[in-house]
Amino acid sequence: MNFAAQLFYSSYLSERLERLFAPRPAIKDSEENDPFWASFNSEKNHLISRTKTEELRLGPSLPGGSYKPVCNGAVGRRPTLIEPERLKDFGEEELLNGDAKYHQTSMAGTPEIKLMDPPKTRRVSEFRIIPKPPAQFLRFEDISAAAFTIQSAIQKTPCTYSRLSKQYGMEIFLKKEHLHYTGSVKERGVLYLLTSLTQEQQRKGVIVATDCNFSMAVAHHAAELKIPVFAIMPSSCSSPRLRTYRDYGAMVISYGGTSHDSQNHARHLAKENGYLYLEEDESAAYLAGLGTVGMEIFDQIPKVDAVVIPAAGQYGLLASTATALKYLNSQILVIGVEPESFPLLLQSLKADSPIKNLHSNPNKKLYGDFNERSLGANTFCQSKKLINKVIPVSEEDSLVAMLRFQEVEHSTVDTVGAMGLAAILAGQLPELRGKKVVVVVSSANMEPDLMRQCVDRALVLDDRVSKFSVQLGEWPGDMAKLLDVLSREDVRLLDVCHRRHSDKSDVFKAKVECVVETRDKTQSTQLRKTLNERYPSICWLDR
Repeated sequence: MNFAAQLFYSSYLSERLERLFAPRPAIKDSEENDPFWASFNSEKNHLISRTKTEELRLGPSLPGGSYKPVCNGAVGRRPTLIEPERLKDFGEEELLNGDAKYHQTSMAGTPEIKLMDPPKTRRVSEFRIIPKPPAQFLRFEDISAAAFTIQSAIQKTPCTYSRLSKQYGMEIFLKKEHLHYTGSVKERGVLYLLTSLTQEQQRKGVIVATDCNFSMAVAHHAAELKIPVFAIMPSSCSSPRLRTYRDYGAMVISYGGTSHDSQNHARHLAKENGYLYLEEDESAAYLAGLGTVGMEIFDQIPKVDAVVIPAAGQYGLLASTATALKYLNSQILVIGVEPESFPLLLQSLKADSPIKNLHSNPNKKLYGDFNERSLGANTFCQSKKLINKVIPVSEEDSLVAMLRFQEVEHSTVDTVGAMGLAAILAGQLPELRGKKVVVVVSSANMEPDLMRQCVDRALVLDDRVSKFSVQLGEWPGDMAKLLDVLSREDVRLLDVCHRRHSDKSDVFKAKVECVVETRDKTQSTQLRKTLNERYPSICWLDR
């Protein structure tokens, strides 16, 4: 008999017992000896004995009649009341010719169910998107602390009235930051940066690898603070510049042919020897030092209306100075000026984010080595918040402004230092007429040969130097007549070239090329008119 048959048989016995023990009328004395009741009692006793045997083998039956095997909502499986291992001690009964036969049966237990590991409990904060930390804006308190720290080592540069004020209809004051020891405003930021270093960093030393105003300021002030300083310069750096670094007290090492080679080598040396590699960036200490310019301007020029600040290569001076000025007087206009060939800040403001790849080719001889890292995220946010206007100026206007500094202000500045004045000379700030304007002159570091070329080019752009060619006959006195005309026009002859056999078609004529200098544009116009009337074959060479 299989297991299902045993269950069915047990259920059948339970039903029979229910019928046997059902309430019935009382048995009369006359019925006790009745054969029917004798048979009934015999069957009853037999069923009771049979039921006890089944309970020992299969366990007691559930009350309430028939059993419906249900497990977890699925019909066909009965919940196990005893452990499967204990079933091996019980035998299985088979009815064979009225005899009971027992044999051992092996019971296979249900397969073990392996539960999965519970999911990792995560905090609610882990599901939240953590926002990026906001940009750390430079505070006026930082600038004030820097001014107090560097006041004994940095001179307070003059802010003088310009002789060009009447010519352009405004009160122009020049904040002459180019008068610092190294000729650059970046001394302010560098000094405060070096004083902010730990004693361990100051003891090991610092290293720079770019020939710029920042590196020169580091070389000078690090030596003054008794901090070892190393300058890794490329072979393209001129000998006078290397000598300047040595005079400041730096250990100069020439390495590589380009600035990238020297920078990579400097980083390697800094890592191997524990030096601190310094390059111009937007660190808080450096910007705070630069911002002291704004505090001095506010103290020196009362009721100033606008401040024009150059921004080329690095925009820390513009952002930090604007921070100080806007804190002291929010009505002051802050205007930034940058090269027209590299309008990084202007394009970034239009794009509402710092541009990393500005496809432009600025003149590195005039403006230095530009790079995309010159406008950091914090500096951009500061400029966007505080700058009122950004103006690009052309290379020609900057060169003319350099010429005006030499002739009118008797000062020699470089292209970056002259950009602020260039915006005024080019007529790009008409809204400032009749107002009090301060122009920051940031630097004056340019080699003599390059300065000479810039002045010559500026004279041509300013219509002060003209070059022309004219054909003269070989008759005696023709050359003298030309020189006499130039003398009567009161012009200065810079160069003259006489070529007799320059043109095969005019065998009896000579070609003369002259370079002359006039006082101003008006005299140059008058000279052109006179020579055009006297020599129809004259040819003015383009500048």
